[in-house]
Amino acid sequence: MFNDSLGSRFFITVGVLLGGFVLLRGVSHGEPTPLRTPLRQLPAALANWQGQHQPLEPRIVEALGVNDYLNRIYTDRSGHSVGLYVGYYQSQRTGQTIHSPKNCLPGAGWEPVRSGRLSIPMATTPPIEVNEYLVEKDADRYLVLYWYQAHGRVVASEYSGKVWLVLDAIARNRTDGALIRLFTPTRGGEDRARARAVQFVQALYPQLSKFIPD
Repeated sequence: MFNDSLGSRFFITVGVLLGGFVLLRGVSHGEPTPLRTPLRQLPAALANWQGQHQPLEPRIVEALGVNDYLNRIYTDRSGHSVGLYVGYYQSQRTGQTIHSPKNCLPGAGWEPVRSGRLSIPMATTPPIEVNEYLVEKDADRYLVLYWYQAHGRVVASEYSGKVWLVLDAIARNRTDGALIRLFTPTRGGEDRARARAVQFVQALYPQLSKFIPD
């Protein structure tokens, strides 16, 4: 028997997304909002990590539709690595919005193993909730953390992100936003990979407000 509560939540979600699609087509796409500072100025040294820029091919940048991006590999003194990608959009509209890693990674050959949410404590601000995504390709397995950030807000849910996009387009005439994604290999165990990723986010997150406008 189809669960009434589950069915109601499903139709509410579909209704919100369809309503958002219609509203986003009908309202202004938002005044382009530039970054406070270009992403290339994000520190290459974060806590015990040192980053090296990994430029994307022009065709990939064009496909992503970003106005600015950062793609680096950070390495600590023990040789552990964390890949960081930040993609920023000055404005979004239907068909030209932030690409979810849950769509992009499988398209690049990475098979999903598990997904969930992770709450990351911060030293001077409330904790943030991010997506935790475990993927694999051949013998390689990586832990991926990602979230969406805009207007002083951190959002993990793709659905909530779409709702906020529509609301901000109507109330603030702004549709700018960023995707922050990082990945690290799980060699040595998932728990160590998760601890490493959390430590990196704790070093990274306080820096992002200097770049992404509230």
